[in-house]
Amino acid sequence: MTASPKLLESFDLQGLSLRNRVVMAPLTRARAGKDRIPNELMAEYYAQRASAGLIVAEATTISEQANGWNESPGIYTDAMVEGWKLTTSAVHEKGGKIFLQLWHMGRASHSSFHGGKLPVAPSPVKIDNGDEIYTPLSKQPYEVPRALETAEIPGLIEDYRQAAIGAKAAGFDGIELHAANGYLLDQFLQSKTNHRTDAYGGSVENRSRLLLEVVEAVSTVWDSQRVGVRIAPNGSFNDMGSPDFREQFTHVASQLNRCNLAYLHVVDGLAFGFHGLGEAMTLDEFRAVYDGVLMGNCGYDQGSAEQAIASGQADLIAIGRSFISNPDLVERYANNWPLNEDSDMSTWYGGAGPRGYTDFPRYAA
Repeated sequence: MTASPKLLESFDLQGLSLRNRVVMAPLTRARAGKDRIPNELMAEYYAQRASAGLIVAEATTISEQANGWNESPGIYTDAMVEGWKLTTSAVHEKGGKIFLQLWHMGRASHSSFHGGKLPVAPSPVKIDNGDEIYTPLSKQPYEVPRALETAEIPGLIEDYRQAAIGAKAAGFDGIELHAANGYLLDQFLQSKTNHRTDAYGGSVENRSRLLLEVVEAVSTVWDSQRVGVRIAPNGSFNDMGSPDFREQFTHVASQLNRCNLAYLHVVDGLAFGFHGLGEAMTLDEFRAVYDGVLMGNCGYDQGSAEQAIASGQADLIAIGRSFISNPDLVERYANNWPLNEDSDMSTWYGGAGPRGYTDFPRYAA
């Protein structure tokens, strides 16, 4: 008998049949090249991992303005849509299911990605944690972003809607909105980065407005039951963390509860950094205000994932790091096989082709 009977049982995700509750978390691997067009190497990588109950493909930019990571993929041109078809076809041929994560980097970008134009954000608040950004030119310090004008917001929402159309045309099974880890939608949610005085800033209700309007817009393309949302209430990545984080994220989860989503994806673990501005929010807190499918993420292993699902804290668990070096992770869980060792981190985020990407061995029984 498997050591993970709950984790490896099938699951009905709002009418989408998943063969287990293991989700491959979105992992930015930066193998799309300078043109940001998904390719055959990426298709091979995802197909290798298609035994996951659900794959959430890597963060994918919705527009040129959304870019800010070297060689990450996009979904805003016909060529990008065609490129992603290689991946969705390869995953579906293996019986897998795959969502696309829609991404706008906001202030976590740099002017060198935008022909010298400053990155945009809710407010002109710079990332200020001592880190630098890898740009097309070299490593550079972060800049003070340009605050989006209120009149620009409808166009931004339309970019998300068009990206949702592209994801559907590319053959994905659904989409996930990236509202975590200090990227644009998270920047609007949090008081640390949102100092606006218009309808999109100030109160927790106003700071939630953009995300909710984006959910509404993409739900005109996809049934809402094929739309997931990812949030990171505890995270410090990209210099995030707000004193009123508990009030903000409790409110946004309660509002998303009305949207009949595929799932709410909560980065509840602290392995990616914790802002330390109070007790960390737990999945139990989200269970209290969110009735739908709940996905936990960050730092889970087989044992803790099984425990979270068996206890009812989560319905699904997203695993990231272990999927990098274990394309057959689910099979290893099912058979209690040992995992491959973690790979060289220098190959994780692009520039290495197949090395550290598609060259990990499956278990030889």
